[in-house]
Amino acid sequence: MLDTAPAETSRAAATAPRLARARGAVRLGVAAAPAPAGARLVALRQQGSAKCFLPRTFGRMEAVILNTAGGLAGGDRFDWRVEVGAGARLSVATQAAERGYRALDEEPARVATHLALGPGAALDWLPQETILYDGAALSRRVEVEMAEDARLLAVEPVVIGRRASGETVRSLAHRDQWRVRRGGRLAWADGLRLVGEMAALGGRAALGGAGALATLLLVAPEAEAMRDGLRERLADLEGAEGGASAWNGMLLARLRARDGLALRRALAPALEYLRGDPLPRVWTI
Repeated sequence: MLDTAPAETSRAAATAPRLARARGAVRLGVAAAPAPAGARLVALRQQGSAKCFLPRTFGRMEAVILNTAGGLAGGDRFDWRVEVGAGARLSVATQAAERGYRALDEEPARVATHLALGPGAALDWLPQETILYDGAALSRRVEVEMAEDARLLAVEPVVIGRRASGETVRSLAHRDQWRVRRGGRLAWADGLRLVGEMAALGGRAALGGAGALATLLLVAPEAEAMRDGLRERLADLEGAEGGASAWNGMLLARLRARDGLALRRALAPALEYLRGDPLPRVWTI
C-alpha cells in the first residue's frame, strides 16, 4: 500500500522527541521471625528506578521504597509487590512524598501495588503523600489478597498542589482503585476519580475547597472495636475533618484538609492509634 501521508506530517513524526519513561519494580517477601522484629527477609528484587531499603529498627521490621526517578510523569510504570508470610509482621513506607507531574500527552503514569498476607500476618502499608501538580495524570491500582485472620492497615494520602508555594492546580486526571480480598472473597472495593477542571470539584460532596485528602483502611479481627477510638482522634481537627465507619471486620476513614500539613497532623495520631506504635522514622524526618 502506498504511503499517502503528507511529507510534512511524516517529517514531523520522524523528528518528534521521544519522551523519557521511568520504569521500576520492587518485590519484597518476608517470613515470620521472633519479636521484636517479627519478620525476616526471604526475597528482595528491585529493578529500574525503584529501590527498597531495610533500615535498622528496634521494633518491627520496616521497609522503605523509593522512586529514584524523582516523581511520576506521563507514561511511567511502577510495580510494588509485597508478600508477608504466615505470622510475620512488616511495615512498608515511602522515603518521601511522591510527586505527580504534568503529563505532556494523554498517557497517565501507572502504579500497580500487590499485597499478599498469609495466615496471622500483619502489614502496615504507609506510603507518604502523593503531591499532584497542575495537569498531572496518574492511575493507581492496589490489589490485596489476605487470609481471614490477617491484619492490614493501609493509608493513601493525596495533596493537590503546594499551597504554601502559591501553586494553583487547574486540572487533573487522577484515579485510584482498591480491591481487597479476604479469605478468597472480595471484602472491599473502592475507587477515587478526580478528573477534569478543579473548579468543578469544589462542592461539599467532592473536595469542598480542600487541598488534601486521605483514605485510611484497617482490615483486622479487632477493626470494629477500634472505631470509637478513631472517631475521638478525628474530632475537633484543626484545618481538617474526617469520619469513620466500621463493618464486617473493617474500619474505614475518610479525611480532607486545608493543605498537606493539616492532613499530616490529622493522620499521624490516627495511624499511631491503629498501629499501636509510633510511625516509621521516615514519616517524621
